[in-house]
Amino acid sequence: MIEVNLLPGQKRKAAGGRRLRMPDVRAVLANVKDPWLLGAVAAAVLAIGGNGALYFLNRAHVSKLEAVLRGVRVEKRRFDVAVAQKQQAERVRDSLSAEMAIIRSIDADRYIWPHVMDEITKALPAYTWITNVSSVGIAAPATTTATGAPVDSTVSQEVRISIDGRTVDIQAYTTFMRQLAASPWLADVLPTRATTVIEQDRPVTQFNIALRYHPADSLYIRMMPLVESVR
Repeated sequence: MIEVNLLPGQKRKAAGGRRLRMPDVRAVLANVKDPWLLGAVAAAVLAIGGNGALYFLNRAHVSKLEAVLRGVRVEKRRFDVAVAQKQQAERVRDSLSAEMAIIRSIDADRYIWPHVMDEITKALPAYTWITNVSSVGIAAPATTTATGAPVDSTVSQEVRISIDGRTVDIQAYTTFMRQLAASPWLADVLPTRATTVIEQDRPVTQFNIALRYHPADSLYIRMMPLVESVR
């Protein structure tokens, strides 16, 4: 078959091969005469470019912040472990402190009644006997002894004591109170009751004395060795 091309020269070249070409921006801008349109186009281009640059800057900043956040989380986990260990140590410390306070209290209390009974026995005159000795409460501990020396409040405490007794000699009753008051371990010796009753056809004075136990000055305390050498 014979084909005859009847198109003009320019059209024939165009028909011979079509190529995709980018629009000529300069030509387009040259054809645009409206300055407002040019400004709008320029603003749009600048806005798109600025937003793109801002986006990449923000992405970089977010990446840095994420790295910092990961580091903070790691440090927080370490800090939480340290806080938990510190709290556990404080609980152990508080428990040991409470146990030590109980031990000190028991250690201090075990010496109170031996001192009290020893002082009462030494002060008891003839024809006088004791029917009851009891504690009536814990007194506020003194900060100094009778001679003005400071008292260790963690080792000693003061106890109010009530003594019930009887005597067949009223002079023995006053002597008993005077000798109790002279004790370095006893203070505030006060007679609270004294009545005369008849027992076995003879008068007997029933009495009650209130006093306070307190730690004596170190001058009255003599330390004894647990083991003495024998030669």
